[in-house]
Amino acid sequence: MTNSTEKSSKELQARLAKTQDHARLTQAEKRQAKGFNTARENIEKLCSGKLFREYGQVAVAAQRQRRNYEELQTETAADGVITGIAPINNECITLNPHANISSHDTVLIVNDYSVLAGTQGYFHHLKLDRIIEVALNKQLPIIMLTEGGGGRPGDTDITTINSGLQCTTFSRWAGLTGKVPRIAVNNGYCFAGNAALFGAADITIATASSFIGMAGPAMIEGGGLGKFNPTDIGPIDTQAKNGVVDIVVRDESHAIEIAKTCLGFFQGCHTDWEAPIDSALDCVLPDDRRYVYDMHKVISGIVDINSFVEIGKQYGSAIILGFARIEGKPIGLIASNCKVLGGAIDVDAAKKLNRFMKLCDLFAIPIVSLCDTPGFMVGPEHEKNGAVRYLSELFATGANLSIDFVAVVIRKCYGLGAQAMLAGSTSKPSYMLSWPTGEFGAMGLEGAIKLGFKKELEKQTEPTKRQALFDKLLAQQYEKGKALEVATVLEIDAVIEPRDTREIVLAALK
Repeated sequence: MTNSTEKSSKELQARLAKTQDHARLTQAEKRQAKGFNTARENIEKLCSGKLFREYGQVAVAAQRQRRNYEELQTETAADGVITGIAPINNECITLNPHANISSHDTVLIVNDYSVLAGTQGYFHHLKLDRIIEVALNKQLPIIMLTEGGGGRPGDTDITTINSGLQCTTFSRWAGLTGKVPRIAVNNGYCFAGNAALFGAADITIATASSFIGMAGPAMIEGGGLGKFNPTDIGPIDTQAKNGVVDIVVRDESHAIEIAKTCLGFFQGCHTDWEAPIDSALDCVLPDDRRYVYDMHKVISGIVDINSFVEIGKQYGSAIILGFARIEGKPIGLIASNCKVLGGAIDVDAAKKLNRFMKLCDLFAIPIVSLCDTPGFMVGPEHEKNGAVRYLSELFATGANLSIDFVAVVIRKCYGLGAQAMLAGSTSKPSYMLSWPTGEFGAMGLEGAIKLGFKKELEKQTEPTKRQALFDKLLAQQYEKGKALEVATVLEIDAVIEPRDTREIVLAALK
């Protein structure tokens, strides 16, 4: 090695070292005191020791006019955002040739809160724009850690820009919708521009220590809307219940683990899986059809053990949905939850379901539907929430699905709500199945009797006789709507034993 080459090499290593945690001990210790990881530690957890090809590592904040350049190299390392590419899940996922993803390579974007509170400066945005362009050109999925305080007003070097509204980062990020999967992870404060990036992702994951809002305290106060602490704005309980956060996790390390798991569903088949026991579904339903049960037990009896990742657990909980696997094959799973509103689909559940079905369709992930619903949730209060608009949108989404859609009726299959769970009708799924306990009808049996036989019931003035007539008519309607009877007129394709569900669904998806 010549003297000039050796000198250049030492200069390079010294410069790169200034971006590492050992050169930024004060900032690293502050993170550790909070129980948080540093940005570099999160990169390492994402890469799991694999090569990380970093973009723009030696960038600094555009503040050379007001601060010492040597100081900026350490204090504003990478201008507050680490970007690059590394392979994710290549040791356990076999790529799906039908998916949009052709490589395990994944774009990683980690906002660094230890640099100017993770705010977005001029070069910060240029780095984001560059890596988003790379992701689009190479068709690479993205995992982004979004912690940060939004726009940065202190970049004094850029003197030819007034408003900053020419920034293209947000439109570029949103423009990736349907082109590559985008998973956003948050821990700590996430305000303004950072929150806009978080909220536009396909899957949003946040720790219990997250506070997420479209404006931070300074912006709210500056707008004359009052003075608030950062912890008053968008706490996790609020953002999980309103659907902003899809998955709530313990901490950053847990969030990264879940993000990699979610990414795997878009990549392809898991090489290591374990089937539930054959008898898992034998006793999940109560003897009395009026009693509730745990749909999660049904799900567990069908999918690979520990493979189900629920999306939006605290939001629109009349429907359970998420990603899972059957013999390692990824599926989107939607299921009625009879423990909430009896399984009736309300506006929040419809919004959640609509978004999820579109996501699965965009990335060629087949859907399995487990239906047990009395229909749509109705009434004056629900109409105030726009029920007609949001419930009807489910039919538009279902009608335009291009993926395999397999439906299994567990118990109730009534009315428009049931049709929405079936992507439009019993003829829409590629395979329309039912357990023997399935019940079918244009509306709930009890309501159908009260409406259809109103005059007959009113003639029975004695309460005991009226109840006896009601019970008789109900039994007759139940017999007519049983799965076995409906199958005779070809409204469904097959009636199956519960314990055969996994095997038959898998065969239908193949």
